[in-house]
Amino acid sequence: MEDWHIFSVEQTAQTLKTSVSNGLSDTETKIRLQKYGLNKLIEGKSVHWYHMLLRQFMSILILILIIAAGLSFFLGDTIDALAIFTIIILNGLLGFAQEWKAETSLQGLKKMLNPRCRVIRDGNIKDMDTDQLVPGDFVLLESGNMVPADIRLTHTINLKTDEASLTGESTLVKKDIQAVGQDAHISEKSCIAWTGTHIVNGCGQGIVIATGMETEFGRIAQLTDQIRETSTRLQQQLSVLGKQLALMALSVSLVIVVIGWLSGKPLAVMFMAGVSLAVSAVPEGLPAVVTITLALGVGIMSRRKALLRHLQAAETLGAVSVICTDKTGTLTKNEMTIQKVWMAESNIAISGTGYDPNGIFSQNGQSIDPLENPDLKALLETGYKCNHARLLHTDTEWHTIGSPTEAAFIVLARKAGLEEIYSKDIFTEFSFNSTRKRMSVVEKNDTGFMVHLKGAPEVLLSRSSRILINGKEHILDDRMKIKIEHAYHEFAQNGLRTMALARKILPGESAIDEDMAENDLIFLGIVGIIDPPRSEIREAIEKTYSAGIRVIMVTGDSPDTAMAIAKQIGLKAEKSCTGAEFSKMSDDDAFNLLKEDVIFARTVPEDKFRIVKLLQSQSQLVAMTGDGVNDAPALKQADIGIAMGIRGTDVAKGASDMVLTDDNFASIVSAIEEGRRQYANIRKFVRYLTSSNIGETLAIFISILLGLPLILLPIQILWVNLVTDSVTALSLSVEKAEANILKEPPRSISQPILDKRAILILGFFGSYIGIMTFMLFQIYLDESYALANSVAFTGMVLMANIHALNFRNLHSPLHHVGYFSNPWLLIAIIGMLGLQICAVYTPFLQQALNTVPLGWSDWGIILAVSLPLIIVTEIYKTIQCKRHLGSDISSQPICT
Repeated sequence: MEDWHIFSVEQTAQTLKTSVSNGLSDTETKIRLQKYGLNKLIEGKSVHWYHMLLRQFMSILILILIIAAGLSFFLGDTIDALAIFTIIILNGLLGFAQEWKAETSLQGLKKMLNPRCRVIRDGNIKDMDTDQLVPGDFVLLESGNMVPADIRLTHTINLKTDEASLTGESTLVKKDIQAVGQDAHISEKSCIAWTGTHIVNGCGQGIVIATGMETEFGRIAQLTDQIRETSTRLQQQLSVLGKQLALMALSVSLVIVVIGWLSGKPLAVMFMAGVSLAVSAVPEGLPAVVTITLALGVGIMSRRKALLRHLQAAETLGAVSVICTDKTGTLTKNEMTIQKVWMAESNIAISGTGYDPNGIFSQNGQSIDPLENPDLKALLETGYKCNHARLLHTDTEWHTIGSPTEAAFIVLARKAGLEEIYSKDIFTEFSFNSTRKRMSVVEKNDTGFMVHLKGAPEVLLSRSSRILINGKEHILDDRMKIKIEHAYHEFAQNGLRTMALARKILPGESAIDEDMAENDLIFLGIVGIIDPPRSEIREAIEKTYSAGIRVIMVTGDSPDTAMAIAKQIGLKAEKSCTGAEFSKMSDDDAFNLLKEDVIFARTVPEDKFRIVKLLQSQSQLVAMTGDGVNDAPALKQADIGIAMGIRGTDVAKGASDMVLTDDNFASIVSAIEEGRRQYANIRKFVRYLTSSNIGETLAIFISILLGLPLILLPIQILWVNLVTDSVTALSLSVEKAEANILKEPPRSISQPILDKRAILILGFFGSYIGIMTFMLFQIYLDESYALANSVAFTGMVLMANIHALNFRNLHSPLHHVGYFSNPWLLIAIIGMLGLQICAVYTPFLQQALNTVPLGWSDWGIILAVSLPLIIVTEIYKTIQCKRHLGSDISSQPICT
């Protein structure tokens, strides 16, 4: 590793054969990418496929089955032994396939979450994935960015970084471009920005000196931006449930084996009976099915513009009861256009939309030359210079790089022709953040320094002592302050975002700090920026209210603008509360305020954090949006932290659970709908598997208790679990969302997957399946054990598969859901019944599964005892729907 900190900027550029002004060429970057590889850290120990495969055979049940197979082989029953081993292998392969699918889905998600950066290549600014960076690339940095590689800085403007993730020190580090001594500590290498640290103030540029594992982070092998894949609460619940069932089944099985053996039955026979009971009682595939359902759901959500960073978020989304959302870009389009300018002696209107730099300045309906108005000219100049955005033109349209708000000022300057007149020579910068609510840059000129500021009108007004009128400075008296306040309130009440501009002249020999630069200002004027609501927002808001979800706007904009937008989009808002007012409230008063229809304006990140905490104290499950560096605490505290993919900082994305790729509130609602669908389907197949296993266990338990021959052999139980627990259950997991899924209140996050009512229903269904299977066995037992066993075995499979139809919708009958709306389930049922037909008619499977052929009358009896499972349930659902609707059910698509 080179000692880059002792090299000058010129030496660094020469060593890496790059240009400070033009960067690398695209041809050269391709060569270097081949040489240095992708700019990414190699992750820690990954699970190899063979470890994943072996893990499928590590459960206590599989161990018992292996012992059973070994015992069968020892007793000379080679066919049974081979059959059990075959089923064990098939079950293992199925579990492996499920887990591998889940793993690859999450790996694909990681690739989608790759951060981006801005570089100069071939003299052009480009936005690109950070993993494409190579040594010698020229990178642009600004507040909110995560540093994408180790970078030797070549230009800085009051650049400060947070290096806590690297050094553990919480103090911000001031950066510059001066080389330092050979033995400097990492924290003293001020000319280098390190991978994984964050820019919290100012801006800068630099040359990439190391990528991937060659960076300082790579050297200490520390990962910084990876997806956490801990078990979800639901997976933990089901794992506990499975272990409890296994312990109970093993205990009962052991008792049965001992009792049978003591009563004189052969130990080998009783051991096989105990194995049958244990295997039938445990739906061992539940955690795996839940994992793949959640993982596949992550992919579905990504197509709906919501990238989930953690698997837990997929489970939690469906229980969200409050969404705290920003306004700009989330509820609105984030397409900023300055339409009005207020100054002390004039009001200017500007035509044009979007980022097209063509428009007319007019006053009182008459077009004007903006450069002839000295006050307007000064305002335009400050708006252009206090800025990091860029305006670019492609073959078909204009687009921007940087903040849309700043882009609006660039477009305004271009409309006036200012960009070609003024050049920037910025000496230092004090960056915008949601606490300061202002940004300033200090420009060096021939006579000294000029400070240019933009920010919230009330913030700049409180720091101003003079105002520019007709090109001259005047004292800013109380009368004029009232006039300014009236102006920005009027803009805001019309739904315009407001921003003020100011400037200040500093002498050339001044030691410039923030306090000196941003006080005693010359007030220039106010701009009114239109940011229209998204067209789909009103419908999305209505959906959240129907779903019992509150929406609270938490914005940095003014209260008037926030209230105006709230009315436009149908957001319930009876009052507004500013961050300043909220910070003065006691927790009790704030707690009560949050029970009302309130929106929050001019907030700071601390307000967001407090709002989340107070809502959680009301037993609410909170989703919070954020995009700034300082939003990270609130995003981490929220049950679902939602970062903006377009305008969000890397810091906010790293702290979030979900990233919106389109910054759209409607995507949050869509993700919640998908989260509810996933949970509903998980609940369906958990209940289905549990009730089927209850039926198997009950049938076996009754036969053993009455001293009868085994109603189902271990190999048959394994077959039943394979043809029902796997494909059929997975087919239930892709069931479409019920039509009323967003018309029900959010579930409690502590809601058990099996409540008392569910246990009663499962007990009923399981008892029916178990008793009917036992009855079939009894009916045929006098004729022959082989036939009785085959009929009971086939009856169990048929009832289990027909029973799956009951769980497609827990409330509505199939003729409302649609008989063919889940073709995967129908294919699974037909396929599994086809396999069962093979099991009783194919010689090889007959020998393996100990079955005999069935006659037509046998199938008729099996079908007769199976159909009531679906017929009675459908009649009950239809009656319940009629009672609920109080009208003709045929007129309603869905009932609950």
